[in-house]
Amino acid sequence: MPSPEAAIVFKKNQDLLAAWLADPEATIDDFRVIFEDFLGELEIPADATFEDVDAGGVPSIAVTAPGASTDQVVVHFHSGGYVLGSAKGYRSFGAYLSAATGARVLLVDYRLAPENPYPAAIDDALAAYDHVVAEGVSPSNIVISGDSAGGGLALVTLQALRDRGGEQPAAGVSISPWADFTLSGESMTTNAANDPIVPGPDLLAMMAGMIIGEDGDPRNPRVSPIFGDWTGLPPLLVFAGSIETLRDDGKRAVEAAKQAGVDATFIEGEGMVHIWPTYAELMPEAVEAREQIGAFVKSKVGAGATA
Repeated sequence: MPSPEAAIVFKKNQDLLAAWLADPEATIDDFRVIFEDFLGELEIPADATFEDVDAGGVPSIAVTAPGASTDQVVVHFHSGGYVLGSAKGYRSFGAYLSAATGARVLLVDYRLAPENPYPAAIDDALAAYDHVVAEGVSPSNIVISGDSAGGGLALVTLQALRDRGGEQPAAGVSISPWADFTLSGESMTTNAANDPIVPGPDLLAMMAGMIIGEDGDPRNPRVSPIFGDWTGLPPLLVFAGSIETLRDDGKRAVEAAKQAGVDATFIEGEGMVHIWPTYAELMPEAVEAREQIGAFVKSKVGAGATA
């Protein structure tokens, strides 16, 4: 049974969607401002430190909670359908994630569509990862993380790094990933009436068109990791809420990973909205999820990554 606080977050999601849809003449820039205002309402811990970083040419923010190790890094990709969102907007989650994992968090400001369509985001993700390694951090002390579109990007990045060969990151964390641009998961329709922020495939289809264009292949594993090769990936922890239209993207990703022999765990949040672990201290379910992420990361970093 979701907490009373979860109902408040549900309503915030409804209000965000309503704000996006209120003006039929609204532009992408308008949508971005609305989303940044929404993210700006989340509490930012006063004791965390934030540093602007040029991560291989990609603007990023390094977040360090008190006592967090700078030798262990979580590279995190934000939500927003590859069209919205920013590292700045994710300072709250970055601070809480650093506290939970005991690691420095790098919030990556990857380039957004439609100005920068595929493959801009994955190019930036790889550049940011390479920057962390070039700083002297061992891959066995790096975790790739993301939520929503960023959750899909995290999975794409792990597959791309595996394809490059060499030592792999210690683990991957994916929260409510958008992992299938064909929008073929069953929950895309069965949860359309339940999800307060992604009510069916239309919004995602519009964003997908901005990212890959009308002639792009939605089955391309570099945007839809569901259709990629999962062999040889490091351990994965994947979250999705039971009422999300994207629930089955996360579930199917874990099923595919397990079939390929990957140590993968799926956590389905009962009654939880899209990317619920990111909602700071607004709901106890978010606190619990971050504790699960923290325990997972601490159990994997430094333990030796897969080759």
